[in-house]
Amino acid sequence: MTVTTFHALVFWFPAFLFSTTLHEAAHAWVALRGGDDTAARGGQASLAPWPHVRRAPFGMLVVPLLTSLTQGWTIGWASAPYDPAWADRHPRRAALMAAAGPVANLLLAVATFAVLRAGLVLGVFDAPARVTLDQLVVPVASADPLGVLAFAAIGLSVLLTLNVILFVLNMIPLPPLDGASVITLFLPGRVAARMRALVGLPGMSLVGILAVWRFFPVLSGPLFAALVAVLYPGQY
Repeated sequence: MTVTTFHALVFWFPAFLFSTTLHEAAHAWVALRGGDDTAARGGQASLAPWPHVRRAPFGMLVVPLLTSLTQGWTIGWASAPYDPAWADRHPRRAALMAAAGPVANLLLAVATFAVLRAGLVLGVFDAPARVTLDQLVVPVASADPLGVLAFAAIGLSVLLTLNVILFVLNMIPLPPLDGASVITLFLPGRVAARMRALVGLPGMSLVGILAVWRFFPVLSGPLFAALVAVLYPGQY
């Protein structure tokens, strides 16, 4: 087994499965709190991955495994069902439901970042000679005689990188991404209503997917550079 394959199967794919399950469970939980139990009845207000995999097996298993093994990083998708009539009656609650998924990824990224920074400050981790998506830190050799920290360094690096990507990607205000609904929280009433109508038009999701596919690679480089700059202020 190559190093790339090992990282894909042991770090990238499990991190995607956990992070996406958390994202979709957050959608379902906030919807339930707001009065829509559609996702909860499907078992998706849960951190168990199976209900989410069952709903989107291609996006949760096939594509993530393929991208993990061939691209050196992981992408995929899932979804939590909701009642459109409920969303029409309570547009603000629906927008908060949409925001819950990316916020869950952001909180996980912040927690992981805090662990990495603490490790750097305490002398457990150090900066690698070359920072990569799955190697933001390396263990200090004297602190890791058993190699446990080397494993943790890769796992935490992947978890942080992936959740930053998931947060930023999902906040792009184009359907079918969550940002298309989240943005209505900050728009005047009539403008927000027009935005919701636009999001619901046939074909808009395809336009959004194509736009993100085209432009996100342009954003990924600066995004990773910004993450490294925050992790190592003034160093890189």
